Amino acid sequence: MADLFYTISGPSEAQYTEKRSKFLAYAFPVCTREEVREHVAQMQKRYYDARHVCWACMLGSARADFLSNDNGEPSGTAGKPILGQINSLGITNVLVVVVRYFGGIKLGTSGLILAYRTAARMALEAADIVERHDMARIRFNFPYTAMNAAMKLTKDFDITIVDRAFDNTCSMTLEINADAAPLLQARIADIDGATLADGSDV
Repeated sequence: MADLFYTISGPSEAQYTEKRSKFLAYAFPVCTREEVREHVAQMQKRYYDARHVCWACMLGSARADFLSNDNGEPSGTAGKPILGQINSLGITNVLVVVVRYFGGIKLGTSGLILAYRTAARMALEAADIVERHDMARIRFNFPYTAMNAAMKLTKDFDITIVDRAFDNTCSMTLEINADAAPLLQARIADIDGATLADGSDV
């Protein structure tokens, strides 16, 4: 059975101030480490003048793939508290970035932990948490003459068409709940001339 998990439906943000230090917190839905790297790079570019751009992420329905980064703050005072808030809500496929503008007053270890934790929590509480299932992507090729049969699949299943190309040889990439993937593949096998994109017959 495809794993059920919880994530956020879209980006959210919040701001927290502690002893004149400003903490700008942002939460993003993400699915891959590449997306995490892209978001972090964008935030570092956007807030190039900030003292620290700290972050943490959790990926995958098993919640076993996670990263955190203190970005120059004392070890364990930023990334881990941010990750702790993601964990406390039991969500995944999420990145939280907290940007700090130093206010001239040192917060100390406990103060930093509290500030990053609070900012991360506020950003996550501003997001809508939604239920999701593991998804599978299936790409297949088919002759133009089988167009009607291929398009019928998209109506018979709860499917997202990720990408498609219609020419002499046509192709489609479909995203579907992982539980339903074997049934979809069986239906593709019934289409005359259809093959999986890796070249093996379906």
